[in-house]
Amino acid sequence: MVTQSKNRKISSVGAVIAAICIVIYLGALVQAAVRFYLSLEERRVTAENEFNAIVELALADGRRGFMDEQFIETMNNALALTISLEALIISGPDNDYVFERQKGYAVSWVNDSPRFIDKWGLSNKNYYRPLQINDLRNVNIKAVARAFDYNEFSKFLKETILLILIGFSIAFFAILLLFLTGKQTASANDDKAPDSADAVPAQDLHDDIEDDIEIEDTESGPKGLYSARSNIGWEEYIKDRLDSELHRCSSTEKDLTLMLMDFAGITNNDTMYRQAAEEAVAFFTSRDLLFEYGKYGICVILTGVSHDTGFPKAEKFCQRISQKFPGSKNASSLRIGISSRAGRLLNADKLMFEVMEALDRAKKDPESQIIAYKSNLDRYRAFIASRTQKAQ
Repeated sequence: MVTQSKNRKISSVGAVIAAICIVIYLGALVQAAVRFYLSLEERRVTAENEFNAIVELALADGRRGFMDEQFIETMNNALALTISLEALIISGPDNDYVFERQKGYAVSWVNDSPRFIDKWGLSNKNYYRPLQINDLRNVNIKAVARAFDYNEFSKFLKETILLILIGFSIAFFAILLLFLTGKQTASANDDKAPDSADAVPAQDLHDDIEDDIEIEDTESGPKGLYSARSNIGWEEYIKDRLDSELHRCSSTEKDLTLMLMDFAGITNNDTMYRQAAEEAVAFFTSRDLLFEYGKYGICVILTGVSHDTGFPKAEKFCQRISQKFPGSKNASSLRIGISSRAGRLLNADKLMFEVMEALDRAKKDPESQIIAYKSNLDRYRAFIASRTQKAQ
């Protein structure tokens, strides 16, 4: 009976170790796939922002002198400063002009006309914009970008291989240990005489040493499009959706306003928080662009809405909440932070930082429910221009 208990115990330990190794292998593969996907998305957003910045630079410098020496030098310097773009093709009224990071890598000539090469490693995203320069006609700019960062890809590939090797090492030493333990147990049983006196203590062993070891599933995280707590988007989805909407608004030259609301002074349980979320959905009309933030916060993305339009919306929403929660301890304690794209080329992290700063100030100001972060577009353009001059 002691032998059977030991064998079952060894078998249970082996099963646990096997499960751990499988989790390591799957985790390594999943994290590699996720990191590769996120790297592609990040590279895509970076390429779009860099292309938009070069377009603005080409418009500004082209109006001064299209395709003169200074314009060509400006385009070459701007391309060299990017981290994702590989080549530019600027089509003029009479000719096509090519700017390459590495000559012949991304552009080929067909019948005296430049074409981007369709090859592995280059993005198939079409970056194209017409250029309105003075009285010139048929002027446009195209670009091609690298699909991913080779150095970053090599880094997480090495880390993935390392995790798999760790799993193999654990499995190897576990098998070796179990083999040696089983061999020692068999030798001890062979040397031991089948004496009835030796069998008596075995009957006093507790049955609980034969219990199976349970492996609990500790996975957690967002499941589905909406959170069950509020019936709006998960907080973890904010950055990806905001980056996507910023890119879309930038490509169509539309504005975007971001609101961050804190209901902590109104709600004190999940039921009231869900009701507040439903009021926000009814007011702003798009559940897909509302997300949880913190314990009792809501983040709202308003596409096509400027700062001047977004601020009155926030004021009307505060009035609505005061009417819908008249019995709360302080309906006027709703705090809102606002920021907008305002013609700038920026990512989700930057806009989130601005709106969090605005919300933090609103929380500290007892007289203002709403604080808006308003950027100075002239200073922003001057900053971009100064960076270009330094690069030259």
